[in-house]
Amino acid sequence: MGLLWAAQSGAFELDDVAVKAQALAGQEYSVAQSRLPAALRELKFADYQKLRFREDQAHWRDGKTPFQLYFFHQGMHFDLPVKINEITAAGTREIRYEPAMFDFADLPVQAGELENLGFAGFKVMHPLNGADKQDELMSVLGASYFRIVGKGQVFGLSARALAIDTALPSGEEFPRFTEFWIEQPQPDRRSLVLYALLDSPRATGAYRMEIRPGRASVLDVEARVYLREPVEKLGIAPLTSMYLYGANQPWPRPNYRPELHDSDGLAIHAGNGEWLWRPLNNPKRLNVSSYRIDNPRGFGLLQRARDFARYQDLDDRYELRPSAWIEPLGDWGAGHVELVEIPTPDETNDNIVALWHPAQQPAPGEALNFAYRLHFGGDLAALRVPQLARVEQTRLSEGDVKQANLIRHPDGSTALLVDFVGPALAERAPEAPVMPQVSIDDNAELVEQNLRHNPVSKGWRLTLRVKVKDPTRPVEMRAALVEDGKNLSETWSYQLPAHE
Repeated sequence: MGLLWAAQSGAFELDDVAVKAQALAGQEYSVAQSRLPAALRELKFADYQKLRFREDQAHWRDGKTPFQLYFFHQGMHFDLPVKINEITAAGTREIRYEPAMFDFADLPVQAGELENLGFAGFKVMHPLNGADKQDELMSVLGASYFRIVGKGQVFGLSARALAIDTALPSGEEFPRFTEFWIEQPQPDRRSLVLYALLDSPRATGAYRMEIRPGRASVLDVEARVYLREPVEKLGIAPLTSMYLYGANQPWPRPNYRPELHDSDGLAIHAGNGEWLWRPLNNPKRLNVSSYRIDNPRGFGLLQRARDFARYQDLDDRYELRPSAWIEPLGDWGAGHVELVEIPTPDETNDNIVALWHPAQQPAPGEALNFAYRLHFGGDLAALRVPQLARVEQTRLSEGDVKQANLIRHPDGSTALLVDFVGPALAERAPEAPVMPQVSIDDNAELVEQNLRHNPVSKGWRLTLRVKVKDPTRPVEMRAALVEDGKNLSETWSYQLPAHE
């Protein structure tokens, strides 16, 4: 394996990358040029998967550290090299690309075209689920995207380092990681530290990330971002996921899979202590929902439905996809949590984005400093709030009324059934004075509001029937449960999407 050494005095730290990022921000953006051969650029996804890293070439494969590094080859739209360095006690050294690290199967590539080509990204391997096997803990590939799993999970949604002008008519800019520095961990070290340099036409950034694997894996992020020129919308800690259909938005054609999504809702813990739950939609047209949240305590895209019966998919195992929760470290000030929902006809498109948009953005050349803890897993301790009930599911139905002959007759309304569950409700008797607080915008008439105890879940089911006035416009709705003026649940914040 090729290595290039560089002497270094003192420990490598975020300041070393920040100096590079700030200097880049003061220079004109240099467009990276791809040297990828046409045979690799034109690969279909199935063929790109044939291009495999040889496990016997793993970095740190001697077993003296709890981690190993595998590398991604360039191919398809992953056509720009990423420089990867190792930090050791002796200094930093570049990990050099060599074609012999990869198995090209039957792909039509020529050896001469591969010289000094470079890596597209890397994987962090760790015996996450058992001491006898290296599992893929973290995958870093494409722009500034990365994915992480906890114990017993399979890859699902992605995180990004930075988003610029997401969902704006001017078009989105995708900053990309251009260089990494990864610390070689000591044998007893249970975390891995890496640094990254970010670059794009209008922004640069320096990142320190430390990953700790576990039942819920955790990534601590510290960043400094510099703008070359002003941007309209800066997205901090963006998450990207997929929602095709679910109980609140059934698929229009028969499908053995009742639900299909990597995430089913956006959760927000506001600075004032309020918890919100926004079920996701696959809208007819691009939709952006904005929540003014000053100094947020957290937000994330979650996969709450964990029962295999909700998905029935033996191949993709959506019930094992991780949730991702952003926990800000320090004061983030005023801003908005934004949810972007993009129409998609199938599950191959990541059509959901959640991010933090600060009210004040730095002037060009000034540093924007922020830090957060990113949790990936199925059961996230940060989301356990026993004193508040949570929304277990939101179900959509044709609205109807029961006639004298007991036959239900559709009345042109839309029904939404919201199940609240949790210890706060389970300990209450069925006749407890639990009440709903419901609000709805002026694009719909609320024709029924019914709350009843659910003996199966030991919670309460809220049924709302609405008549939409203008089907070309969405309907905003909110609901929560209270008792004697005290909140018993998170706030259900839902948008009934436009039908046309």
